[in-house]
Amino acid sequence: MTNGYGTNGTRRPGRIITAFLCALTAAGLYGCSGTATPDPAPTPTPMAPAGRSPFTGLPAEPAPVLGVKIDNAAAARPHTGLGAADLVYVEQVEGGTTRLLAVYSSRLPERVGPVRSARESDISLLAAFGRPALAYSGAQSALNPLLAAAPLYPVTESTAPGAFLRSPDRAAPHNLYLRPDRALAAAPQAGDAEDIGFRFGPAPPDGTPTTTSTVRYPAARYTFTWSAADRAWRVAMDGRETRATDTGPLTPETVVVQRVTVRPSDFRDVTGAVSPYTETVGEGSATVLRDGRAHEARWSRPSDASGTTFTTPDGAPLAFAPGQVWIVLAPR
Repeated sequence: MTNGYGTNGTRRPGRIITAFLCALTAAGLYGCSGTATPDPAPTPTPMAPAGRSPFTGLPAEPAPVLGVKIDNAAAARPHTGLGAADLVYVEQVEGGTTRLLAVYSSRLPERVGPVRSARESDISLLAAFGRPALAYSGAQSALNPLLAAAPLYPVTESTAPGAFLRSPDRAAPHNLYLRPDRALAAAPQAGDAEDIGFRFGPAPPDGTPTTTSTVRYPAARYTFTWSAADRAWRVAMDGRETRATDTGPLTPETVVVQRVTVRPSDFRDVTGAVSPYTETVGEGSATVLRDGRAHEARWSRPSDASGTTFTTPDGAPLAFAPGQVWIVLAPR
């Protein structure tokens, strides 16, 4: 069974894996019809207890955080290493297309990519993670001083050439890949995973039975389809099922459609197109997909240094299903 945590990822030293993992992953699941009764699950806690990842709610020991900017053009698919990510953020870029920011801590795949360039929005988004490492292919010259001053450790071909390799199977610029273990070796002071506001546990008692949900960008489309067999959501991009070269179909247990403001930034890409800026500080509405149901939610993030909390309409914490989480930063 595919569960969004590919079998080829390299586990972190000392990670706790027991039979409890299977029980926890299955907890709180509904069928597509919404008629099944969920299994008992632990109630949400103020923060992830010791021995569990604050990013997934699954057993894990503290480990450094690595963000990787991933190309999402059609020529960049299928991706590699995406199934092993704890979190995957979807961000709008120039021309209404999207790129991905994958966050790793619980486990590292052998290879991740294709890797592409950073954007201004990444600085604010990653500030909630303390001081992580960020691997990317480069950035426009005007943005480099901001990245250098940000609370993160940049990992690029110039700072850590041994962490990158070029694939002969793809044409540039879609052929740059990262070796995550070498990337973290180049950023030895990167901070461990910490609370970023997410909560894990049983689903709220309501929610709308949902088999398919689609999010549209100006030039991209994401569809998430509930798979009872996987107990997770199957991801399709632009009408085609998305697979990773090393782990097969991408199947996050929780998908968060976070509605945000996307505005022009002060930066332009190499063609002169204005780079959009995604505002992740503030508050707004969201939809949380888990267990074959859609739950309306509110999100709040008071400052760059704060995590993002998700609550039900009546203000109670809205828990995610343990497992991989996708956060789709969708234009309002």
